[in-house]
Amino acid sequence: MSIKNSTSLQLGAIKNFKALGSSLDAETTFGKFKVTVYSPQVVRIAITQNEDFEDFSYSVVESPMDGAIEYLDLENHLLVKTEALQLIIEKNPTRLSFHTQEGKVINEDDRLGVSWIGEQVTQYKKLQDGERFIGLGEKTGNLDRRGHGYQNWNTDAYAYNSGTDPLYSSIPFYIGIHNHLCYGIFFDNTHKSFFNFGASNNRFSSFSADAGELNYYFIYGNSVREIIQHYTWLTGRMELPPRWSIGYQQARYSYYPDKEVLNLAQTFREKKIPADAIVMDIHYMDKYKIFTWDKENFPNPKEMIASLKESGFHIVIMCDPGIKIESGYMTYEDGVKNDVFLKYPDGENYSGQVWPGWCHFPDFTNPKTRSWWADQFKDYIALGVEGFWNDMNEIATWGNTLPENIEFDFDGNKATMRKGRNIFGFQMARSTYEGTKKQMNGKRPFNLTRSGFAGIQRYSALWTGDNVSYDEHMMLGIRIVNSLGLSGVAFAGYDTGGFVGDANTKLFARWISIASLSPFFRVHSMINTRDNEPWSFGEEVESISRNVIKFRYQLMPYIYSLFYEASQNGMPVQRSLAIDYAHNEKVYDGQYQHQYLFGPSILVAPVESTKELTKIFLPDGDWYYLYNGKHFSGNQEIMLECPIHKLPVFIKAGSVLPMQKSLMNTSEKTDELILHVYLGQYPSEFTFFIDDGETFQYQNGEYSKRKIDYIANENKVVIGDSEGTFNVAYSKLKFVFHGLPADSVLLNGERKSLEKSNHSFFSAMEKYDPIKEPDSMGQENVKSLQIQYSSEKIEVSW
Repeated sequence: MSIKNSTSLQLGAIKNFKALGSSLDAETTFGKFKVTVYSPQVVRIAITQNEDFEDFSYSVVESPMDGAIEYLDLENHLLVKTEALQLIIEKNPTRLSFHTQEGKVINEDDRLGVSWIGEQVTQYKKLQDGERFIGLGEKTGNLDRRGHGYQNWNTDAYAYNSGTDPLYSSIPFYIGIHNHLCYGIFFDNTHKSFFNFGASNNRFSSFSADAGELNYYFIYGNSVREIIQHYTWLTGRMELPPRWSIGYQQARYSYYPDKEVLNLAQTFREKKIPADAIVMDIHYMDKYKIFTWDKENFPNPKEMIASLKESGFHIVIMCDPGIKIESGYMTYEDGVKNDVFLKYPDGENYSGQVWPGWCHFPDFTNPKTRSWWADQFKDYIALGVEGFWNDMNEIATWGNTLPENIEFDFDGNKATMRKGRNIFGFQMARSTYEGTKKQMNGKRPFNLTRSGFAGIQRYSALWTGDNVSYDEHMMLGIRIVNSLGLSGVAFAGYDTGGFVGDANTKLFARWISIASLSPFFRVHSMINTRDNEPWSFGEEVESISRNVIKFRYQLMPYIYSLFYEASQNGMPVQRSLAIDYAHNEKVYDGQYQHQYLFGPSILVAPVESTKELTKIFLPDGDWYYLYNGKHFSGNQEIMLECPIHKLPVFIKAGSVLPMQKSLMNTSEKTDELILHVYLGQYPSEFTFFIDDGETFQYQNGEYSKRKIDYIANENKVVIGDSEGTFNVAYSKLKFVFHGLPADSVLLNGERKSLEKSNHSFFSAMEKYDPIKEPDSMGQENVKSLQIQYSSEKIEVSW
């Protein structure tokens, strides 16, 4: 049953239906639909004009729930019930509406319902009063996407601007918020797709695709947090990355020869600026050919990598998908022999021009190709490479116009570029991750990609591509990472300082301060631009950079625990305020939409480098100013000075932050865990997690996990027994109390005196101006107690 029409054609009326397991199938006048329950909160809606439904997905990892679908056949509609929601399906014409168990409308079809214009299929949804839309992955624009339209078509968007669309990745998942309700919709269709959130109309929102099935998952939860958890349950969650990858990474297009790389590493150590990775761009290769080394500039890469590791550095290498067409080039010859490349319909391998010249491109949707790709990494891994950077995988080619008749295997479900383009980067990142993981004998690879699709979080971190060195782009990158977090991607970031152009001193100082409190922390810049190392912008910026990077390393126990949380429930590390304060209109105000929580406890208020005074919104709760401990009440707007060395940062009252002394890299050990306790009137809990940081043994119980409860109404902190079999290196535990008037505490019922001191997380700024005195980084009066570390329950009260 395939009906093609140049005018809009809708589903029509239900003709018949039947229930089968967890699904309800129905045939209508001009099509058919299927309702499938995946969980009480997740319901799949599939609508087609074809004979069969498409049940293949690269994004979805879960299966429908067991048991029979619960429904009632009423006179004018069908009623599908789960433990969380109700779905009303009107019979004539076919319309769907989702309701709470109490009957409140969560989401409903517009009267236009579902319609086709030729192959293009569109779902129209009625706009609710005051409805906001957030998420949709890597998109420019505002936090609230109401009134705007977007398309998903992965594109090499070099030097994009604040209105460019589309960008490199497509995540067709958004969250709707209205009337103290929220829901998510994931449109699982890899063709070019379009989202309209009330753009140029005041009647409907819609999502559509150029071809394929109208296949979406409706997700309901009591909060944005729950929506993200359900979405990442459906599409999968990240495995823990290696701990070194969440440290500081220094990149440039490009560092060469090997002596420059080694000198770079030595300079970081001499200047006592923490760092964990140096990134190798395309000049490490022989004439840009992947899986090769430039023998003149890198005559002994194994020796170089070993030397770097002795200094505590890992390297990350660029991996491009284009395989140069060159007789004698082993990767090309082997690829042709094993028949792994994308093809035209007549069987000829597709050729496109990119950095190495004319290239073929692997078909990563073919299992045979994925296995072949894995084998290519053996030599890299034998050299000691543990970090991999998938670039140019939109696919980027000169001309930026891929023929749409290129064919993909799609794991046996043959398709063309129209369906394959948006999934190519996802599949390349998958192939790199699965391949390197297989080769690395139990160690975790770090994997980074520029292009992706929904579910990319299972395989890779994602960065926002070729950004530009100016303030607007700095702020845009923050919004994009916030949006990626709302869309299931917890490990995301941007090129600090900007890839295109030259950052000035103030811009770099502000950008690195913000980036130090982001999930993925990398400085990167383009060829023929100014040097971008922290010491390249003068002594003051070097000092600021050292301070903020060292602060990140002090926070490493907290940050690593956030990544563990992301691996368990999908919560992002960098959290838009819309997650916890979804119904507060201030969150969506253009003045405050960049603000975010770094984990549950640290409020970051990004501000342009040109400002020294800014307005900040403090959400519900109470807050401590990071630099001097000054206390602020929440749910108010404040004015705050923000000199270039002091990014506005606040700690939520009632929080306990696990920290450590600053180290030069994440492989260094410390024997002391430091818990900063910020007194407040509201309770909190935090799961502190540690393991070896480099293997997958945590999946077999080799970790130490402890729940830390701040019990406000009992004035105490309880650290639970350690779970897991990992032996931590800590011998000491130090409590640092902020805002505590008492001079003693009870430790497991025994009275202990506290030590008073002036505390700062930062070193004082040095005097660079011969006339002006440097501004203080601030100090705070705190009280502390150091005890012997124990894996048993510890209770401190006051």
